[in-house]
Amino acid sequence: MVTAEYVSQLSAAGSRYAGRTEARTETARKLDSRGVLHTDEPSRVTRRLERLGADWSLAAAMERTPPLASTGAGLDGAVAPEHFGAGMLGLERLMGRNDLIDVGFLEAGWLASRSVGRVVVRGRGAHYGTGFLVSPSLLLTNNHVLRDQEEAARGVVEFNFQTGADGTAPDPVAFCLEPSRFFATDRDLDYTVVAVAARSTEGKPLAAFGMLPLDEAQGKAILGEMVNIVQHPNGEPKQLALRENRVMDLLETFVHYETDTAPGSSGSPVFNDQWEVVALHHSAVPLTDGDGHYLALDGTRWTPETGEQNLAWKANEGVRASRVVRALRDLPLTGAPDALRAELLEAATTRHPAGAPFPAGPPFPSASTPAWTPAETETAAETAGGAGTPGPVPSGTPGAATGWTVPLRLDLTVVPGTAPAVAPAAAGAPPVPGPEHPRTARAAGRAPTAAGLGAALVDLEAGASRPYYDRAADEIARETYYAAVRESMPGASPAELRSLLAELLESSHLRRPAYQPMRLVYPWVDLHPDRRLRSLYSGKSFDPVEFIRADAAAEAARAARWQEFLLRESAPGPGALAAESAALEAALPYNCEHVVPQSWFERREPMRGDLHHLFACETGCNSFRGNFPYTDFPDFGEALRHDCGRREQERGFEPSAGKGAAARATLYFLLRYPGRVGDAARELTPGRLELLLAWHEADPAGEWELHRNAAIAEIQGNRNPLIDHPGWARAVDYSAAWA
Repeated sequence: MVTAEYVSQLSAAGSRYAGRTEARTETARKLDSRGVLHTDEPSRVTRRLERLGADWSLAAAMERTPPLASTGAGLDGAVAPEHFGAGMLGLERLMGRNDLIDVGFLEAGWLASRSVGRVVVRGRGAHYGTGFLVSPSLLLTNNHVLRDQEEAARGVVEFNFQTGADGTAPDPVAFCLEPSRFFATDRDLDYTVVAVAARSTEGKPLAAFGMLPLDEAQGKAILGEMVNIVQHPNGEPKQLALRENRVMDLLETFVHYETDTAPGSSGSPVFNDQWEVVALHHSAVPLTDGDGHYLALDGTRWTPETGEQNLAWKANEGVRASRVVRALRDLPLTGAPDALRAELLEAATTRHPAGAPFPAGPPFPSASTPAWTPAETETAAETAGGAGTPGPVPSGTPGAATGWTVPLRLDLTVVPGTAPAVAPAAAGAPPVPGPEHPRTARAAGRAPTAAGLGAALVDLEAGASRPYYDRAADEIARETYYAAVRESMPGASPAELRSLLAELLESSHLRRPAYQPMRLVYPWVDLHPDRRLRSLYSGKSFDPVEFIRADAAAEAARAARWQEFLLRESAPGPGALAAESAALEAALPYNCEHVVPQSWFERREPMRGDLHHLFACETGCNSFRGNFPYTDFPDFGEALRHDCGRREQERGFEPSAGKGAAARATLYFLLRYPGRVGDAARELTPGRLELLLAWHEADPAGEWELHRNAAIAEIQGNRNPLIDHPGWARAVDYSAAWA
């Protein structure tokens, strides 16, 4: 049955789609010319990479590697096959370089599909739709599927309504909807959330069908990415549209995805390749004739009596999952409904589609092999206690200690290396958020810190076969980058040159990754020609694996201390949180130096993660320098000496090595972030400018800094002009650079 509400949704979706024609055209142009990583907003792409356990460094390495003709895969031979896990395959699929999918994709997809059911409304105006469990007790579908509590009370949701592996259909498992326990709906967002009975009409537990958490976090999909839909079209058995819809537009509330195959059906979940819910499908975008009338598949005018299945369409529209969560969060609920909402919101932080209860036995059920055994049904029901909490792990299922996992997902193998400089956290230390999204890491059976360590080592391995520095390519990139500046330079004053460079550095700083030295500094950016790291101030040589492992250990130790702090302080304020965070960083430092100390810019991004002023530096030298400004000592005096340099309370710090690189990075910072430093006596003041210029001239950039500059440009988009054009250093008026 096609309702008036559905026709209204068609009209609204068509209007939104028509109003975004220009934006979609630009998206298509960028996808064709630049690829998926350079089409969407850089910040959104960065979050997407983080959820995949990847980063811009690995993505850049993959882009620069010719794909294999057979699969489109990149990094041929650079990464050992046993390290080429689901995360890297996900990145290749995202970039369109590999049409192959890992077996875990199918298993995780089947697990996710189990939470999708057919919604059946009986009695007056009987109709079908699709819905899916988003918590142990709640189902999400469209408002035009379940318009009000009266309609929901006449409804059931049927799971397992599908064709089995042997071609036969298992018996559906029907659960009554219980709007009296929970019912929330929004006509504009076209969603309805309703409670579901804990047991089916035959006594089977709802917990056996898992759930698909709604995550409010960003980064689940970007423009150009393929998405998947699980649905019951026209009330038919469950069907999947795998990687046939491409995201072409992301509006504030809605997402548009296009395909040349079948449209989605009302109430279906829209997934990314990691089977995270991206959107709630709610409408096709109808095809119209010249007069604006909807067309049927046979080219005639469509009417509601023709049926939804006969509507000609040109795109799909879904409601963004994050917007549904936001709307639910804002509802004024109390009592039992508020507790059910809290359960839904909590589900996003603790579960993953691949982490739903995984029954023992054959992975794909048929009529002769049910999705569970009677014994498992009773055990799960007893554990759930009628509330839908996850039951026990059946014997033989991987991940019994931490939850359900996809059995064939590969973990990264850690390359042996030198013992870390920081003692690892005690056993049982809690995981902390790392480059890989915590929920994705847990789904693969890894703590986030361990996943970040493994990914960093894969980044290092991927760079081993890359050319260290391509001088010819970099010269072309340099000429292109500064073309507009050179055109404006004739007759420009020193102050105008500073403005030109500052504007260029900011506008080309497209990608601004957060501070992650383990992932972005040690594996590639800061490597020297011998593929080792040099501590900036001492010049000592280190295996990059040593620094990667040491930072991972420090991160785990910080996490343990942070949890202790939160348990000790019941309600810490912003000041206490900031102070504790700074204290942890001081006590457990990374092997990375900000040549412009973080205290000078209050540890804020993007300054904190800007790779141009981050260098490998052993923790001892990092701590010895502290936040002292740079200075030059005479050959005599009572300055405190150290392998890393010399310092004196009233004068500052002079490094034993790396003066030229430190000076150029500091001058870059002054150009890129004017007004950020110099407002305190212990910071860099204009009187020290001549010192930086002298260091810059006495210690010119070599191949290492040229490599760094090119590598950072691949990741961030901007370059250090003092490396590319050393002579510009004295041509710039820096007077406006200080606070």
